Amino acid sequence: MARVCQVCGKGYLATFTRSHSMRKTKVRLYPNLQWMKLEHGKRVKSCVKCIKTRTKRMAAVAA
Repeated sequence: MARVCQVCGKGYLATFTRSHSMRKTKVRLYPNLQWMKLEHGKRVKSCVKCIKTRTKRMAAVAA
């Protein structure tokens, strides 16, 4: 559970890397996870999309 967003549950995406000769190699694309501070001093690992959405909603409430 280390590489999963604790807000939305987004995890890795399994895909292939293709070379010029069209050989494929399995790879995992992981979300951009960052630590985010919540109220009461708690910290959660959240993807940047969730952080951006939360920032926009907090700005709308404050305005």
